[in-house]
Amino acid sequence: MAASDPVPGVHAAPAASAGVRIDDGLAQAMQAWRRDFHRHPELGHQEHRTAARVAELLRSWGIAVHEGYGGTTGVIGVLDGRRGAGPILGLRADMDALPMPDAGAHDHRSVHAGVAHACGHDGHTAILLGAACHLAAHPDFAGRIVFIFQPAEEPLTGAKALAEAGLFRDFPCDELYGLHNNNCIGPGQVGVRTGAILSACDLFEIHIRGVGGHAAMPHQANDPIVAGAALVQSLQSVVSRNVSPLDTAVLSVCQFQAGSAINVIADHAVLRGTVRTLSREAQARVLERLRGLCEGTARGYGCEVEFRHLLSSPPTVNQAGPVEHVKRAAAAVLGTGQVVDPVTPLMASEDFAYLLDHRPGAYFFLGHDGLTCHHPEFDFDDALLAQGAAIFATLVYQRLAG
Repeated sequence: MAASDPVPGVHAAPAASAGVRIDDGLAQAMQAWRRDFHRHPELGHQEHRTAARVAELLRSWGIAVHEGYGGTTGVIGVLDGRRGAGPILGLRADMDALPMPDAGAHDHRSVHAGVAHACGHDGHTAILLGAACHLAAHPDFAGRIVFIFQPAEEPLTGAKALAEAGLFRDFPCDELYGLHNNNCIGPGQVGVRTGAILSACDLFEIHIRGVGGHAAMPHQANDPIVAGAALVQSLQSVVSRNVSPLDTAVLSVCQFQAGSAINVIADHAVLRGTVRTLSREAQARVLERLRGLCEGTARGYGCEVEFRHLLSSPPTVNQAGPVEHVKRAAAAVLGTGQVVDPVTPLMASEDFAYLLDHRPGAYFFLGHDGLTCHHPEFDFDDALLAQGAAIFATLVYQRLAG
């Protein structure tokens, strides 16, 4: 199918000021794609079936496709408008699922034990496919669209892998846009804000090595549990005493593991946890203090304390200009009263942040009617599919009016 050929069930491109309406035929196709992805979830960097289906659909609409980009399972689609040269917009969707069971009762629940689309990436992929289908049928714009189907968002490694592989060298983008379902705002609403909309994520592991011994003779041992308990308590002061009250941070110790018998003092304890921050300044300060308290605990308790920084990702920070473009497109599709700005930021994290480190853009929320992400019975709200695709397509027509 040539890019200029009409796609059944897709309306013509609207005027720049109007909003796209997704036809029922395309909306039904998007629902079918989404439920198929939900039934066949794949973990990060293993999205082979999903990526192949995405590539197949993009090619069927005349979109240039680059599979396996950068040695990953990422798929990049490129579509040029019929009005000639213009800006280049990047639209991104994540494709991976979570390593958890699908406890849903619906017919399209996961067929893979221990893997589930419990975050909505099946919906995000279907939304971007719907937008691509519409835009390929009616490329009445000046410029280029780069459709970025990204692997491995959940482990926060996919976007970084694409960027390091040369994504913006090979597919230059002037602006980037991404979305996520969110039940913290009402169905039929869009939430966006300038600045940080999602937090940075840092994961850490702390090993405390002391001297084991008999529980009845603690003076002959050096108990790492005592040192670890003191460290956990000390860490609670980091946010309250080292981060500005006008900034936001969370530090949670989520695992404390030590010992194998009820009457034996362990020689080794392990703490694991996470830091979430909305600014790079707070992120650096919390990590600095975390390391400092580990060093202080080692000196104070005469044990060895090793801090391991397992993962770090930046906050997701929106630029003011792209935020205004999202608001304009969302208002055209849903109505001005359905746009929430500023939406309350979430302390969850997103590796779209890595892409925004390279190019200006905006990440926005679609109001979700249903359970919170990562719930074992989570299922994507299919009503969002047409809304999301319409907002993406409207954004393109408004930004690339020529």
